[in-house]
Amino acid sequence: MSNLDKALCEIVAHAYTHAPAFKNMMDDRGMTPDAVQTVADLSKLPVTGKEKLLQMQQKQPPFGGWLAVPMTQLQRIHFSPGMIYNPQAFGDDNGAQVVRDAFKSAGLQAGDIALNTFLYHMVPAGLWLDEGLKLTGMTVIPIGPGNTDRLIDVMMAVQVNTYIGTPSYLERIYTRAGQMDILPDAIPLRKAFFSAEPYLAAQRKKFEGEYGLRTSQAYATADLGLIAYETPGKPGFRLAETMVVEIADPESGQALPDGEVGEVVVTTFNRAFPLIRFGTGDLGITETDDEGERRLKGLVGRTSEAVKVRGTFLHPNQVRSLANTFPQIKHISTVITRESAQDCLKVQIELFEEHLPADQEEFSDYFGAAFKQGAHLEADQIEFVGAGAIQPGAKLVKDERR
Repeated sequence: MSNLDKALCEIVAHAYTHAPAFKNMMDDRGMTPDAVQTVADLSKLPVTGKEKLLQMQQKQPPFGGWLAVPMTQLQRIHFSPGMIYNPQAFGDDNGAQVVRDAFKSAGLQAGDIALNTFLYHMVPAGLWLDEGLKLTGMTVIPIGPGNTDRLIDVMMAVQVNTYIGTPSYLERIYTRAGQMDILPDAIPLRKAFFSAEPYLAAQRKKFEGEYGLRTSQAYATADLGLIAYETPGKPGFRLAETMVVEIADPESGQALPDGEVGEVVVTTFNRAFPLIRFGTGDLGITETDDEGERRLKGLVGRTSEAVKVRGTFLHPNQVRSLANTFPQIKHISTVITRESAQDCLKVQIELFEEHLPADQEEFSDYFGAAFKQGAHLEADQIEFVGAGAIQPGAKLVKDERR
């Protein structure tokens, strides 16, 4: 038995004993842990997607029966989009070793000074990457997103040479620096590490060609951590060795071979939160290179209606829940477009005539604040539309990016 298969057997047995949701899942199929002896046996188990996990947590809060250690052993409780609770136990490094490996592969090293622009509040991204940066020996400025002017001031004063964040936010930083009469050559950045949203070829050309940066990217989710990362001289992404990554048929859940498009399904070895066959909702393709290494060739889309906007998933049920808290709203829709390599989020609202607010601008501001709090995204535009502009049953989240 390989080390991977042995680790898989151990986590399946642990989850069956300590995580009621997983035990119920196996019992419903007349299975015991002995049924899963190798990675190939995982296809016997169903895929638990993000929406399903959310439903389970809402039915049985806070963890939906997936917590496999006592609550007293938890160091932190994070949240992922859709308000999914993600526990972290004491002694769990949150995959910091994998993050460190990804940073080293990207050329980040001790002595570098990094701006970490990922959010530290509630969601795990900022702290996850911070722990990896610490293991790399880098100096970290935990600045988080927003307040771009202050960020630029800090970057210039400290002479920061490394950026950690989304590519679209780095574009915004360069644009704003130009408005502050700071030329690209004067910006001290020399390296950039991206995640949470697509890194487009045009962006890479600009950052590496025009600005002279060394860039790299990683694929990660808030529920699982870092799943795969780029390595020099090879296409695609190296898969993390701390989890099992499958490409599965979105309908049957059966594992697919290299070269076929399917859902990225991940099994973790996290004893506190043993997500076994967790469906990310991302569609991907794997390939095996000439050296026998299985790699993630790339991502090609989403399996569900959830759409990633500026690094955060926007779920239709989030939009629906927000609208239900406002009696003035008859119909609602969100539209995502892309302008100048930036995601743009517009919220369209049709109001009941009998509930029209006295001050529409005040209502817009109030709804915008509620939307930002509930969806963890800021709407770029809130548009009030006339009767019939939004058809009943229309999609709540429309992705019109091309």
